[in-house]
Amino acid sequence: MIAEVTVDGLSKELSTYLDTARINQVRRAYYYAEQAHQGQTRRSGEPYVTHPLAVAHILAGLKLDHQSLMAAMLHDVIEDTGIPKDALEEQFGEAVAELVDGVSKLTQIEFRTRAEAQAENFQKMALAMSRDIRVILVKLADRLHNMRTLGHMPYAKRLRIATETLDIYAPIANRLGMHAIRTELEDLSFSAIHPMRSRFISKAVSKLRGSHQEIIAEIRSKLEEKLAERGLPGRIFGREKHLNSIYKKMKLKQKSFHEIMDVYAFRIITDSEDDCYRILGAVHSLYKPLPGRFKDYIAMPKANGYQSLHTTLFGMHVNIEIQIRTEEMEHIANNGIAAHWLYKNDQPDVSSVNQKRVDRWVKGLMEMRERADDSLEFITHVKEDLFPDEVYVFTPRGKIMELPRGATPVDFAYAIHTDIGNACVACRINRNLASLSQPLQSGQTVEIITAPGARPSAAWLGFVVTGKATSSIRHALKHQKRTESCELGRTLLNRSLKQLGYTYADLGEQQIAAVLKHNQMTSLDDLLSDIGLGNRMAYLVARQLVSGVGGEGDEHPVALKSDSADKDVITIQGTEGLLVRFASCCKPIPGDAVVGVMDSGNGMVIHSDTCPRLPNIDKHAERVTHLTWAKDITDEFAVELRVELERQRGAIAEIAKAVAFAEGNIARINVEEQNARMGVVSLEVHVQGRKHLARVMRRVKHVRAVTHISRVRY
Repeated sequence: MIAEVTVDGLSKELSTYLDTARINQVRRAYYYAEQAHQGQTRRSGEPYVTHPLAVAHILAGLKLDHQSLMAAMLHDVIEDTGIPKDALEEQFGEAVAELVDGVSKLTQIEFRTRAEAQAENFQKMALAMSRDIRVILVKLADRLHNMRTLGHMPYAKRLRIATETLDIYAPIANRLGMHAIRTELEDLSFSAIHPMRSRFISKAVSKLRGSHQEIIAEIRSKLEEKLAERGLPGRIFGREKHLNSIYKKMKLKQKSFHEIMDVYAFRIITDSEDDCYRILGAVHSLYKPLPGRFKDYIAMPKANGYQSLHTTLFGMHVNIEIQIRTEEMEHIANNGIAAHWLYKNDQPDVSSVNQKRVDRWVKGLMEMRERADDSLEFITHVKEDLFPDEVYVFTPRGKIMELPRGATPVDFAYAIHTDIGNACVACRINRNLASLSQPLQSGQTVEIITAPGARPSAAWLGFVVTGKATSSIRHALKHQKRTESCELGRTLLNRSLKQLGYTYADLGEQQIAAVLKHNQMTSLDDLLSDIGLGNRMAYLVARQLVSGVGGEGDEHPVALKSDSADKDVITIQGTEGLLVRFASCCKPIPGDAVVGVMDSGNGMVIHSDTCPRLPNIDKHAERVTHLTWAKDITDEFAVELRVELERQRGAIAEIAKAVAFAEGNIARINVEEQNARMGVVSLEVHVQGRKHLARVMRRVKHVRAVTHISRVRY
C-alpha cells in the first residue's frame, strides 16, 4: 500500500529546504487544483486531487523548486477541467503556466512502441525539455505515480502504459541521471508486463537474501574494519539488484538466477574525491581485484553526469562489486538532473561537473530547436542518447527506423519493404554514396538506390543482422536460382534440339508430357531447372523429346564436336548469376577461348578450353557446351600474375603503381619466395579482358626491377 499524502504532510517535508512564502504558494496551487477537480475521481474511487498531490510529493523527495511543485499540483487542470492557460498565468505567473502547458502537451503524446514513436511526437517532447527541463521532471513523477497505481486499470491499458514506460520514460530518466526513478519505473513496468515472472524473481531474491545474510554481514564488517584501520570516513550499504535488471541479464546474457545473484554488491559513500581513491586502495588491499573490472567514472563521468569508482573483487569465495562515491555524487546518481534545483540557503548547490553536462545537453536541444527546418536532426540527438542499444536512422522522408546496433543499409532496405531490399543496388548515407555493408550510426539519413531487375547477392548474408533481411535474401536467392536454372536449362535444351534439327515449335504436347512422365517431373519448368542445375543432360532430354521416350536409337545421331555445335554457341555476358561461374583453376577472362562444363546440382562452370581440368570432350561431350564472349563486357575478372624481380627498395610500390597506371585493380599481393638477390611476387589483379591484361603486364614489365612476368593459368 502507498501511504496517503496530505497537503500538511507535504508542507512539513518542504520546510526542510523551502521558505514559508514558497511553501504557501505550493499550498495555494493545491487548493486551486482541489477546487478545479471537484467531483472528479480516479479509477480507485479516490478524489482526483490525490494524484497531483502524490506527484508533488515525489518531486519534493527530489527537492525540486516551488514552481515545479506548483506545476505538479496543476498539471492536469488544463486538460481535465477546461481552465485555460491564461487563467493559470494570471493566478500563478507565466513560468508555472508554461510548465503546466508543457506537461499537458506531453500527456497527449501516445508512444506505442519505440519503433512506432514518430518524429513529430518525439519532437514535441524534446522541444518541451529544451524550453524547460522541469517539464519532463514533472512528467516523470506523474508517470511514476500512475505506474504505482496501475492495478486499477484494465489489463490492455496496463500493458500499453507499462510498455510505453519501459520503452520511453525509463530511458529518459536514465539519460537525465535519475537512477532511483528509472529503476522503480522499470520494476513496476516489468511487474505489469510479466506479473508471474516478477513474483517468482522477487520471492527468489527474498529467499536468497535470507540465506546469504551471514556472508553479507561478514563482508561489510571486514570493509568497515579496513576503513577504520586506515582512518577513512565511509558509510557502507548493501546494494539491491532490481527485478527488471535481473530478468534482463538472465534473458540477454543467458545466465541463471544464481549466477547473477552470486555477486555481492556494496556502495561506500565518503566525504571527498580524494577519500574515494584512498578507499579504493584500502579495499584492493583487503580483497584481490579482478582484472579489467575497474571503471573510473569520477575522472571520466558518464554522459548523464554519473560519477563513481567501480571495482569488482574476489573474496570469501565470491565476487564482490563495490561502488565508491561522495555524498554529492550519490545525490546526483539518484536524482540526476533534478539535483539542479536543490536549494540550500536559496542558492543552488550541485556538482559543477554535472551542472556543465546539464547545461550542455539543454543548450544542445535549444540550438537544434532554432534549426526548426531540420527537425529530424533535432530528434536524433535526443534519441541517440536515450536508446544506446539500438540504432535510429531516418528515411529521406523523415520516418524514424529502429534497427539493432550493427545493422547495415541492406537491413534498412528490407525494414522498409522486402521489394526495396531485393532491388537494392547502392545507398547514400547523409547524401553521400556509401558501402552496403557499412554499419549504420544513429542519426544518419539513409537513402536506398534501387534498379529494375536487380537481385540480392549471396554475399549480403555475411553482414546483415536482422532476421527479416536474412530470411528475405535466402528466399529471393532460392527463387533466383530456380529462375536462372530454368533459363539456362531452356537455352541448353534449345541448343541441343537445334543440333538435332528441331525447335520447340516442332514438339507436341503429348511428346513433352510423355518425357515429363518418364523423368518423373510434374512440369516442364521442373525439367528445365534440372537441366540448368546440371542434374540432367540437355542432349539426352532433347533425344527423348525427338526420338520418343527412352529413345536411344540412331535416327538422329549427333556429335557435339561437329560444325553444328559451333553455330549454336552460347554467349557469355560476364557475371551471369548463381548458376554460371568461372573456374578458379584457369581463371578465364574475356578474349580467352572458353567452354562450359555442367556440374551436377550447381549449374555451369566456365573453363579455358586448354584447361587441364576439363573432362575429356570426346567421352563427355554431353556435359560440355561451347561458349563465346559478348562484346563490350565491362565486368572485372580476377587474373593471377607471377612477377620475378631483383630485390630493390621500393620495387613492390613501383609494381603497384604500374598496375594502377594501367587502370588495373590489385586484389591481393604476396611475396612467395626470396633469396638475397631475387624475389617472386604473386599478384591477383582484376582486369576487363585479354587486351586490358596485356596493357597491365606491359606496364609491370617496364618496372626496372622486374626480370620476368607471366600469367598463372592452372
